[in-house]
Amino acid sequence: MQCGILRRGGRARRYRLLCSVALYAMAINTLAPLAAAAGQSASKDGKTTTPIKHVIVIIGENRTFDHLFATYKPVNRRESVLNLLSEGIIKANGKPGPNYASATQFQAQDTSVYQLSPSGKLQYTTLLPPLASGGYEQTINGKTVEGQAPFLTIKEAKKIENGLPPDYYKYLTTGAIDPAILGKPDTRIKYDGKDVGNLPPGPYQLTPGVGYDDYAESPVHRFYQMWQQLDCSATGSTGVCQNGLFAWVEATVGAGSNGKPPPAGFTYKEGATAMGFYNVQQGDVPYFKQLADTYSMSDNYHQAVNGGTGANHIMLGTGDAIWFDDNGTLMPPHNQLVGAGTLNAGIVDEIENPDPLQLMSGPTNNWYTEDGYGGGSFGSASYGGGSYSACGDTTQPGVPAIVNYLNSINVSPNCETGHYYLLNNYNPGYYGDGTNAYADSLQSGNDQFKTVFTVTPSTVADIGDALLKKNISFAYFGDQFDTYLADPYANYVAADNTYCNICNFFQYSTSIMTNPTVRQAALKDTTDLYADLKSGDLPAVSFVKPDGYLDGHPASSKVDLLEGFVKKIVDLTKSNPRLWNDTAIFITMDEGGGYYDSGYVQQLDFFGDGTRIPMIVVSKYSTGGHISHTYTDHASVLKFIEANWNVPPITKRSRDNLPNPVTGADPYRPTNGPAIGDLMDLFQFTSKGQDQY
Repeated sequence: MQCGILRRGGRARRYRLLCSVALYAMAINTLAPLAAAAGQSASKDGKTTTPIKHVIVIIGENRTFDHLFATYKPVNRRESVLNLLSEGIIKANGKPGPNYASATQFQAQDTSVYQLSPSGKLQYTTLLPPLASGGYEQTINGKTVEGQAPFLTIKEAKKIENGLPPDYYKYLTTGAIDPAILGKPDTRIKYDGKDVGNLPPGPYQLTPGVGYDDYAESPVHRFYQMWQQLDCSATGSTGVCQNGLFAWVEATVGAGSNGKPPPAGFTYKEGATAMGFYNVQQGDVPYFKQLADTYSMSDNYHQAVNGGTGANHIMLGTGDAIWFDDNGTLMPPHNQLVGAGTLNAGIVDEIENPDPLQLMSGPTNNWYTEDGYGGGSFGSASYGGGSYSACGDTTQPGVPAIVNYLNSINVSPNCETGHYYLLNNYNPGYYGDGTNAYADSLQSGNDQFKTVFTVTPSTVADIGDALLKKNISFAYFGDQFDTYLADPYANYVAADNTYCNICNFFQYSTSIMTNPTVRQAALKDTTDLYADLKSGDLPAVSFVKPDGYLDGHPASSKVDLLEGFVKKIVDLTKSNPRLWNDTAIFITMDEGGGYYDSGYVQQLDFFGDGTRIPMIVVSKYSTGGHISHTYTDHASVLKFIEANWNVPPITKRSRDNLPNPVTGADPYRPTNGPAIGDLMDLFQFTSKGQDQY
C-alpha cells in the first residue's frame, strides 16, 4: 500500500490510515445467520469438490516475487523456478550474473502526453541513489528521533500486538535507521563492490548493508506509474513488457504530487529503491523459504491491478473495480469545492491526469499533471487527489495509451462508459459499524480525524454476496478491528489503532455493510480468528489481514514481522488436527509495492495485471515443494473458492469468468488469454498415502 495522505510510506513520522441502497431481501437475511456459523447442519460449508473445507487467505503487503525469492532454488529437483537466479541475471551469492544486462533500467523522455513506452530511451550508467527512509517517530531521552522501531521495549509491544509468536516480538523493537541518513542516499547499501552512489543499472542485493530486520524505503506503486514501469508495447498483435522503467518512473514522478509542480532545484524523486532484492540463500526470508520448501508455491501469481492496496484488495473481493456514484452523480469532484463548512473544505481534483505537467518554463519530463492520494484534510484545507479514471472514454487523460495498447493486442479494457473507476487508495465508503463514511467525510464534526478522499458506497457485488446465496460461511478478520470499531476516528492516530480499513473489501460494499446481521458476521478481529482456530469453529472462507505494524509493508513494517504473523496462524491451524486435515492457507501480498520483477505479465483488462507477487499454499495436500507455473492473480483465489464450493462467478463481468489457461511450449504464457488459473494445481488431492477423494 502506498498511502500519501495515509501517511504510511516515504518518510513516515506518525501514520494515519484513511487508512444509499435498500437492505438485502428477506431471503438473504434468512441465509445470513446460517452462513455465519461454520459447521451447522443447515450450511453448505462441507459440500466441496475437494477435501478442502476451510480456506484461509492471508494478505501481506508490497513485495514482488523476485524481491523476496530472487535466489530461490526448489528443493525438489524435478521442479523449476523463474527468478533472477534461474535467468542468469544474478548469481547465488547475489552478485551480477552473465545475463545481468537483460534487467538493465532505462531513462526516457515523456514531455507531452502520457505514454506506456516513452521514446528517447537511454540506459542508465548507474542507478540514482535510493534514499534511506522509514520507521517511526520516538521520544528518546526527551528528544524526538525519527526512523525508529514502533516500540522501545517488548513489554510495550505486547500491550498492543497479539499476532506474533513469542520469539518474534523483539522485531518490533529493532531495525531502526540512523537519523543522520534519513532522506539522504542510503549509505548502508553496497553492491558488487560499489557504494550507493555508483550502483550498476539493474537489481542489487539489499543485505547485509540494509539488514533483513531493518526498516527501509518504500518505492512508488500507483496505477499509471506501474503501467509505465512495465514498459509495454505491441509487436503485431502480441504485447511485450520490458520491465525497464522501474527506476525512471521512481525518479521522475514517484508517488504523485496532488497537482503541485516540482520543487525548485528538483533532480529526482525517490531514487532506485525499486531494484532492491533479498537473498534467501544467505538467510533472508527464512520462514517463507521454509514454507516454500515444504509446501507449494507459485512463480506466476500476479497482483491483479496496477497500483496499490485499495484497488487490489477490492479486486480480490470482487474480481472487478468499483466506481464513483454519489446518488447518481457519476463524475468525482473535478476542480471543485468539497466539504463546505468543514475544516477540510478545499478545491480538489479527484480525476487522474498522468499527462506531463506543462509549466511556464517549459514541459516537465513525466511529472504528472494530477495524481495523488489527496492533500490536506484531517483539519486542514483539502487539495489534489487524482485517483479516478473514466477508462471507457478515450478522451480522458492517460486512458488512450492503455486502451489503444489493449486494443492492439485484442484485449478488452472491460470499462463501462460513464464510470470513473477507483485506481488507487481512498477510504472505504463505510465505517466498521455500517455508518456511511462518505457522507460523514463531507459533514462537519471530528474534522481533524476525517478526509474528504473517501469512496462512495459501492453496489458492485463481491464474494460475500456470492457465498451468501449458497449459504456458505465467510469472514474478514482484520488485525485490530475491534479497536477501530470502537473509535474509527482514531485510526492510525493512536498507536493501538493500526487496522487497515482500505484493505477490507467488504467496507466498500452496500450489500454487506447495511445489513447488520451479515456485517457483524463478516467483519471480525484476528483475536476471533485465533479463538476459532483453537476451537475449530472456523468459517469456510476466511480473509485475514495483519495490522500496519505486521503487514510487511516497506517503511512501516518488515517482512520478518509478516512472517511471524503468518507463522502464528499456520502453527495454530496445524495444532488443531481436525482443521489441519481439511484447511488450505493461501499466503500472498496485495501487490508488489513497486519493486522490480522479471516475470511475464499478461494484460487482462484496463486495470492489470501487474507484477508477480508471492503465493504460497500451506496444506496437508500441498506438500513436497511444488512450484506451479500456471498464470494466476487475485481473482484466482475467487476461482478456487467458487470451484471448491460450486459457486458461480460473482457477476457477468468479473474476472472469475476468465477461462483457465492453456499453454504451449512456454508454461508461463497462456495461449488462450486473457486467462487465469484456479490454483488447483498447487494441490495433490490424489497421491500415494492419501485417500482418493
